[in-house]
Amino acid sequence: MIGTVLVANRGEIAVRVVRTCQELGIRSVVAHSSADRESAAAKLADDAIQIGPGPAKESYLNIPAVIEAARAKGADAIHPGYGFLSENPDFAEVCEAEGITFIGPPAGVMERLGDKSTARAMMAEAGLPLLPGSREPLAGVAEAAALADEIGYPVIIKAVAGGGGRGMAVVRSAGEFAEAWARTRASAQAVFGDGRLYVERYLDSARHVEIQVLADTHGGVVHLGARDCSLQRRHQKLVEESPAPRLSPDVVAAMGEAAVQGARAAGYVGAGTFEFLVDTDGRFYFMEVNCRLQVEHPVTELVTGLDLVAEQIRVAAGEPLGYTAVEQRGVAIECRINAEDPARDFAPAAGRLAECELPAGPFTRVDTHAYRGYRIPPLYDSLLAKLIVWAPDRDAAIARMRRALAEVRLSGPGIATTTEFLAEVLDHERFRNATHDTRFIETVLPARRATA
Repeated sequence: MIGTVLVANRGEIAVRVVRTCQELGIRSVVAHSSADRESAAAKLADDAIQIGPGPAKESYLNIPAVIEAARAKGADAIHPGYGFLSENPDFAEVCEAEGITFIGPPAGVMERLGDKSTARAMMAEAGLPLLPGSREPLAGVAEAAALADEIGYPVIIKAVAGGGGRGMAVVRSAGEFAEAWARTRASAQAVFGDGRLYVERYLDSARHVEIQVLADTHGGVVHLGARDCSLQRRHQKLVEESPAPRLSPDVVAAMGEAAVQGARAAGYVGAGTFEFLVDTDGRFYFMEVNCRLQVEHPVTELVTGLDLVAEQIRVAAGEPLGYTAVEQRGVAIECRINAEDPARDFAPAAGRLAECELPAGPFTRVDTHAYRGYRIPPLYDSLLAKLIVWAPDRDAAIARMRRALAEVRLSGPGIATTTEFLAEVLDHERFRNATHDTRFIETVLPARRATA
């Protein structure tokens, strides 16, 4: 079994990993930047080590610094959380070369699936359905525009190396294509260091549904049901739930089978997520694979009773899964509370928390690194807390979440959060009757406010 885990991340996911390590009897060490010296994770862990100054490039993304921290603290494994180095195949390869267990998929698998064009080609060969579009990166704007004309507008331009909701643009007419192509290519090159793009058909009314998979080193692969992540703003998820509502059991079963099939074809190991678009007729199409733990993993944990971080660690230690199917019970919903101001187009709202009171009560979970007096640094992601509830059915889960959101008290000079905005989303009839889609935040909610 693993003896010491270096947690190479920050925020609520670092706290989350530390807590599971404590329950498994594993020593935990948090690698932190100078800006996170007083973080909840650093205080909670058995040990902590500073790996650089505040900027992520000089700390959390600094591979030599992270590896040196693991050596200095005697860590035999590294958990990368999500974001930062979690999907960096070079980092996984360096860990392997240094004899450190990387808690995630093998570097080669991560490299193939991280390249979206390679992943699409691999999944098409494995039999997963794809939207019409290019299987390989496109050579230039002329070839891409010709393909867009062929498959029909609207289309979406995507960066091969994209992720986190970045590196994509929806194009609705041929006249807009060239400018959108140039803009997306420049952005992809700047953000990811890779300007390669591909094009696929864009579904105006679709749901974003994903399948959580677990795979061990002994050939065992299992899916843990579906999560609906359709409530997004600029491709960033805001509310997630499991199971995905208003999807027939046959569709969910087919998606789960497709995800398992894809994971086997890729030689996947660890926790991963297969993301799909589902159209209004219930047809689903493969989008991509996330080779890491997802932010929304708690909703799957609450409906399955599994600790996904513990499962990651056990698989990384070489243990078999020990099961071939997992039952889901009840409904779980997660709301992401961000330090952003919805009244100012969701501008970041960093500052010191003078007040920090978070919900409690039956079947109510809060994953956070916030505490009273904590200074939210402006250097990182704005996620402040994840509020997750469970109930026997969806109506009861929504009621519980509304009650829990009303208990949130996060304030201080310069501080604003998305709490009230999330309550407004949950109150909308389209969410209540589960007829929302990926464009709900951008179209339906503004229209309702204008009418009001």
